[in-house]
Amino acid sequence: MHTNNLFAQKTVFSFEVFPPKRDMPLTAIYETLRALSSLRPDFISVTCGANGQGGNRTVEVAAAIKNQYHCETAAHMPCIYLTEKEARQTLEALHQNRIENILVLRGDQTPGREPAHVFEYASDLISFIKKEAPNFNIIGACYPEGHLESKTPAADIRHLKEKVDAGADELISQLFFDNSLFYRFLERCEIAGIQVPIEAGIMPVTNQKQIERMVTMCGATLPIKFQRAIAKYGSNPAAIQDIGIAYAVDQIADLLANGVDGIHVYTMNNPYIAQKITAAVKNLL
Repeated sequence: MHTNNLFAQKTVFSFEVFPPKRDMPLTAIYETLRALSSLRPDFISVTCGANGQGGNRTVEVAAAIKNQYHCETAAHMPCIYLTEKEARQTLEALHQNRIENILVLRGDQTPGREPAHVFEYASDLISFIKKEAPNFNIIGACYPEGHLESKTPAADIRHLKEKVDAGADELISQLFFDNSLFYRFLERCEIAGIQVPIEAGIMPVTNQKQIERMVTMCGATLPIKFQRAIAKYGSNPAAIQDIGIAYAVDQIADLLANGVDGIHVYTMNNPYIAQKITAAVKNLL
């Protein structure tokens, strides 16, 4: 079943995982997948690992989620280094493994590596998939606070509209910590005529280094009350984990009360955090 079929029936609740590093056996992630799939999310998306270098491990992990753990899945497919041949091979591998959902991204540029210059933007790959393999359900990424490379919020929304017009069936947002910014973003989408479902991306912060890295990478705004909590408990890992989970639950409860289309939890491959959040919000979904 495609994920977008679910949006008509309920608020979608999903997780994200990343594949093991290349020098680790694939089995290293199986216990995490078993634990996450037992929570019965609507789907689990699989990234391409650090710097998009996961390669076919994304397909392998997604195949395990779908065929071993019997949970819907979505495979990330960054396009910046893809050739047409590689794109077709990936689509064929996904089809062979009965994977129906693809999260199409431009992907991060690796210093010193030359892009393929075939699919410059996610919208180019979306158009290609819609033509070559129209049965796939395509998910796009969106940025509530604007993509770091976008010159203005208006330009960012214009590019997002191009992505949707190219064939994205639904969107998952970059992580954010201030719900009011997400609601403003939804208003801009509505004004622009973007009518596909939009899942809110939630990152439970579990340590101070993680939050510093994420804020640097994606420019997310940290509300003052969150900054204060981190400043006070930053040297206490257990306290920071509790605060991160509590803050994520608070965010999700508010989003659900405001009728959001879905919640996508960036689990960082940590089943404990996913279990705690799922237990706290399951009666709200």
